[in-house]
Amino acid sequence: MALIDINGLSKSYGAGPGEIRVLDNIEMEIGAGETIAVLGASGAGKSTLLNLMGALDRPTSGDINFNGESVFARSDAKLAAFRSSNVGFVFQFHHLLPEFTALENVMMPGLIGNEEKGELRERAVRLLSEAGLSERFEHKPGELSGGEQQRVAVVRALVRSPEVILADEPTGNLDRKTGDGVFDLLTGFNKEKGTTLVVVTHNEELAARLSRRIKIEDGSMHEL
Repeated sequence: MALIDINGLSKSYGAGPGEIRVLDNIEMEIGAGETIAVLGASGAGKSTLLNLMGALDRPTSGDINFNGESVFARSDAKLAAFRSSNVGFVFQFHHLLPEFTALENVMMPGLIGNEEKGELRERAVRLLSEAGLSERFEHKPGELSGGEQQRVAVVRALVRSPEVILADEPTGNLDRKTGDGVFDLLTGFNKEKGTTLVVVTHNEELAARLSRRIKIEDGSMHEL
């Protein structure tokens, strides 16, 4: 059974003559531990697909099954709990909270999820150390480089041990060397922990390092 099974997924905005159909009847299966690159021109619907996969938005039609259960049959409250427990998000802009330290930022999802603080802190410290940030626990985002901030964001996405990481242009705001380091971190956690990884990227070289590549074009999807 696929970890993620996408069935007839469509998303439109507006209605009538002004309706814009961004995604049209997307069908796709993603197995546990796969790494997938999502490619396509700006505005093609890549981020829309990622937002639907992460239940940040609801489709116009179609559904996604996660471990055999419908995602969008859930209430909004249950969708929020699903996101918190099963999905980690990494965006182009790290969205760290400036008033909190790197360690506090990483712990935040678990604190919101009412995890036991001591165990959560221990896990956050271990993950930050694995990401090469053992000297940065008490630094606030403004005291970190762009690459360090993005690595903190990656660790924050991993702290609750989600089954899937959804990354939207995670290296798009970084220079090549720093971006490669962040990408190495994402793929390293995939190899070590079996976390499924779906990455929206314009970078063909990075996309080639993942096990599958798909392209979104004119609302449709095809494998490369």
